[in-house]
Amino acid sequence: MKFTSVFDIIGPIMVGPSSSHTAGAVRIGKVARDLFGKKPTWAKIHLYGSFAETYRGHGTDVAIVGGLLNFDTFDTRIIDSFKHAKEENLQFEFIPETANKEHPNTARIVLGDEESELSIEAISIGGGKIEISEVNGFKLRLTGGMPAILVVHNDRAGCIANVANILAMHDVNIGHMEVSRIDRGSTALMVIEVDQNVDEKILTQISLIPNITKVSKINT
Repeated sequence: MKFTSVFDIIGPIMVGPSSSHTAGAVRIGKVARDLFGKKPTWAKIHLYGSFAETYRGHGTDVAIVGGLLNFDTFDTRIIDSFKHAKEENLQFEFIPETANKEHPNTARIVLGDEESELSIEAISIGGGKIEISEVNGFKLRLTGGMPAILVVHNDRAGCIANVANILAMHDVNIGHMEVSRIDRGSTALMVIEVDQNVDEKILTQISLIPNITKVSKINT
């Protein structure tokens, strides 16, 4: 792994005690909230490996809940996130798992409300950095370190070009893109990392493209 600054090693400004078990966990919860696109009313949080073994002692539990409440890594409300979750009517459950995952700091979060739900799987790789490895069953590799747009669409010719054209029209540069699909002609997912945060007006334009079914974003 390459580090570009000392902060990649010691982690971000944060509520402790651990950059991987606390700051990374906050970011996993926050990305799940961002991708869901609104405040969830419930969450089931599956923990694996070291997360499952030490989540209470290292504050991984309060950190993930804080992220789901849209708190940042340095927000001191994380310490009392369970209380804030109760005030905001967010019900949550932690489920320690015994299955082995490729990385020891892995969490799978299923969250939702009365209208919809979302599942993500993510790992905390150290220094407060994370990688999203799965969204709603789609395998991917998303760092969360750059702004990103996720577009669920029907697998039809022209969808990718139409999204890219809208981004180009607004001078939004694409840094990385990957596309996966369940099967030919079925549901597909575009994951697009971009150089700047994308405002809601652009997302609305993308959502109006034929065969686009859902658009969400991650800001940094």
